[in-house]
Amino acid sequence: MRILPPGLQSHLDSGTTNLCHCWRITLKSEEKLGFTDHDVSLSFDATVFEADTGFTASSIESSLGFSVDNLEAGGALQSAKLDEARLRAGDFDHATIEIWRVNWTDVSQRVLMRKGHLGEVAYGDGAFNAEVRGMAHLLSQQKGRLFQYGCDATLGDVRCGKNLNLAAYTVSGSVVSVENAVLVLSGIGFVDDWATRGVLRFTASGKTIAVKRQRNVGALTRVELRSALTLTVNVGDAVELVAGCDKQFHTCAAKFSNVVNFRGFPHMPGTDFVAGFASSSDPNNDGGKRT
Repeated sequence: MRILPPGLQSHLDSGTTNLCHCWRITLKSEEKLGFTDHDVSLSFDATVFEADTGFTASSIESSLGFSVDNLEAGGALQSAKLDEARLRAGDFDHATIEIWRVNWTDVSQRVLMRKGHLGEVAYGDGAFNAEVRGMAHLLSQQKGRLFQYGCDATLGDVRCGKNLNLAAYTVSGSVVSVENAVLVLSGIGFVDDWATRGVLRFTASGKTIAVKRQRNVGALTRVELRSALTLTVNVGDAVELVAGCDKQFHTCAAKFSNVVNFRGFPHMPGTDFVAGFASSSDPNNDGGKRT
């Protein structure tokens, strides 16, 4: 049950209301952006809520339990704070969003209707549409570790401990050609698939993008990216290509010599063993350990 501030409750009881919606988006960088469907900008809690942005929201559906409620936010890309370049760059990914119901004649009369996170964002043709995920959405995310064959560390992080600055794992090159999610590079020298599942870093901006596949074409290197480019890339731009890891035990041993830091469980019995049964003809049923 939502308890309304006395002032807002009195305003609603009057029978004539002056209500609007205000949306506040807090990015991972802690930058706060405000938007409203009112025709005049409003301000509260040190945030200016910009008017005439075309920002709208679907009806809010609330339910008991831990199911994810349905809500979408969308609008026209009319605000300088909310443009396609920022959406493409991922600035709004997983941002926190608050939806307020506000008396625009007295912004102290307001109530927080919903708080959640932005999910999938679609954009194009001068408009955008974003999924708003409720706080219960966090309960469906993995917490802690899973028992699995593959390593759950990120290559080069503290748990992995591998120094990727070595020449065997990170090399510099330059862009020869650009085509959608495929770049052709010179000066790399990796063998095929050495950087598959790795990272491509753009030297000028420091931004990175995941590598889907890496192949050599003569003296050049063809890199398929996991997603379309979100920044402008020109021929001659300097890049760094970082080796990739498929999280398997044999790769950790042969490619990185880092078995001591492997964060998986490669000797865990598989489904064949679990579903197996005793047989008098099987020499492994002698009470000894499996080899």
